[in-house]
Amino acid sequence: MADEGETRDEKINTQTTEDETPHSEPNEDTEETHKSFRDLGVTEVLCEACEHLGWKKPTKIQVEAVPVALEGRDVIGLAETGSGKTGAFALPILQSLLTSAQRLHSLILTPTRELAFQIAEQFEALGSSIGVKTAVIVGGIDMMSQSLVLAKKPHIVIATPGRLLDHLENTKGFNLRALKYLVDKILKVIPRERRTFLFSATMTKKVQKLQRAALLDPVKCSVSSKYATVEKLQQYYIFIPSKYKDCYLVSILNELAGNSFMVFCSTCNNTQRVALLLRNLGITAIPLHGQMCQSKRLGALNKFKSKSRSVLLATDVASRGLDIPHVDCVINFDIPTHSKDYIHRVGRTARAGRSGNSITFVTQYDVELFQRIETLIGKKLPVFPTQEEEVMMLMERVSEAQRFARIEMKEQGDKRKRGHSRDEAADDEEQSTGVRKKVKGGSFRGGRGRGGQSKRGR
Repeated sequence: MADEGETRDEKINTQTTEDETPHSEPNEDTEETHKSFRDLGVTEVLCEACEHLGWKKPTKIQVEAVPVALEGRDVIGLAETGSGKTGAFALPILQSLLTSAQRLHSLILTPTRELAFQIAEQFEALGSSIGVKTAVIVGGIDMMSQSLVLAKKPHIVIATPGRLLDHLENTKGFNLRALKYLVDKILKVIPRERRTFLFSATMTKKVQKLQRAALLDPVKCSVSSKYATVEKLQQYYIFIPSKYKDCYLVSILNELAGNSFMVFCSTCNNTQRVALLLRNLGITAIPLHGQMCQSKRLGALNKFKSKSRSVLLATDVASRGLDIPHVDCVINFDIPTHSKDYIHRVGRTARAGRSGNSITFVTQYDVELFQRIETLIGKKLPVFPTQEEEVMMLMERVSEAQRFARIEMKEQGDKRKRGHSRDEAADDEEQSTGVRKKVKGGSFRGGRGRGGQSKRGR
């Protein structure tokens, strides 16, 4: 980035992207409109880029936000998951860059590393014909290499707040004063004369505070106004004893075989344990959590996106804003402690007008949390039908896989104690110990003939 004097003179578009919570408005098409990108005032070269990406028509949030953003107004954009919020701020930023080309033109802040890379991909795709240069500045990557990228002064910086502040405070050229609060620190090192776009799923109290601190007379572009889940998402729950959760998970994955799953766990340890358990049963599962290094996190995500893995075991690091179109089913293996996290999680499926399913495991310890979720989304969820007798038939093999998973977890813990990096223990090596070969019956093929693609799975 530029030094302090240069920074004051430059015009920076500041973009804060919060997690994408799904919403819907009944009986309305949230995706396509009768307007074109040209009708919104988007320049020809960017219209061609949209066509090249297959964006035939602007979405509702784009229709609402792009024209006012092109007028130079601050924007608050509220819209459901998969509604095109990234395009709604990327197009005005790129058009502004075309009008007044300069380095360090825009700053985009995101809550997670994976979302930062995803947004960068969109900018690079839309701006490929105009030579736009981006830099992703997130944790888990060597700061020196990032400093070299920043020294080249890219047009657009996409960053997580923590690593951005690391560079502001420690990297040569970033000798700017740090204040008490994180947002204040960032706001103090950017010009007062700027355009700010705040895109979020809901107007929470935190977003309202940020609006007051960062925006000047903003235009509010809202596609949805309440907490809800998208209409094409079929939501279910299962009430089961805590000790049988693994068995029910294996049963459901087998019953809906052929689909793509995201399974959310509450801790990194449980994410890793369940991934190992499923691998021991021959299910192609891969973990994604905060104790993995950034390269392995991206590697896991790419394997799942490329469909070389059918099950992604994840903590809430994967629940915020990620766009993986082919997710057929979200399973809340561990119920979220915060009700709003439920909406973020299930928003990974049924995106952009597609259909999808979610299943939440509710144990004897989760009843109150589940009731809060139902209150938040304003609906009672139906029970996902299962046959207890068939599930219990899996108990012996699942118990054996659990035992081998515990062995592997212990071996991984021993590696860390011996000085190996923590990431070796969180690797996606299929042959890590070979114990899965010892599970009776070899690769898991499931219960009693209900495998294959289920109608509920699509």
